[in-house]
Amino acid sequence: MARSLPMDDMNGIEFEFFLVDLFESLGYKVLNTGHSGDFGADLIIQSNTGEKKIIQAKRYSSKVGIRAVQEVSSAKNYYNVHNAAVITNNYFSEPAKKLALSNNIKLIDRDRLNHLITKSEQKRTENNISHKSKSNKKKEFFARLLNI
Repeated sequence: MARSLPMDDMNGIEFEFFLVDLFESLGYKVLNTGHSGDFGADLIIQSNTGEKKIIQAKRYSSKVGIRAVQEVSSAKNYYNVHNAAVITNNYFSEPAKKLALSNNIKLIDRDRLNHLITKSEQKRTENNISHKSKSNKKKEFFARLLNI
């Protein structure tokens, strides 16, 4: 496996919560469906345009096989969505890739996940800079208002 990433030391449930935080930081509304009886989707994410996607989270020490793709594929009908993805801290087997392609399931492996983490960190940095800028503008406004 490539360099160590934060989720490599997590268990499956921690990985799900990590993904909740990640997608929220990217601007999505996120619902964690629970840890059992999730019908093949661990998360439901919704963009600011209202588009929903279900996510099957797989924190594995080996490649993810076709079962995860089968689970999330069948969950699309249950949750009445057209978009689904499997996200892992690892990689996908060739059969999983083939099945995902034929079922229109997006696969996010550790490399793509690392890219999302970087994007999230950049967005958080931008938000912090924006917040500081707004805070400084407020301070300047009140200082002028009070002639300080």
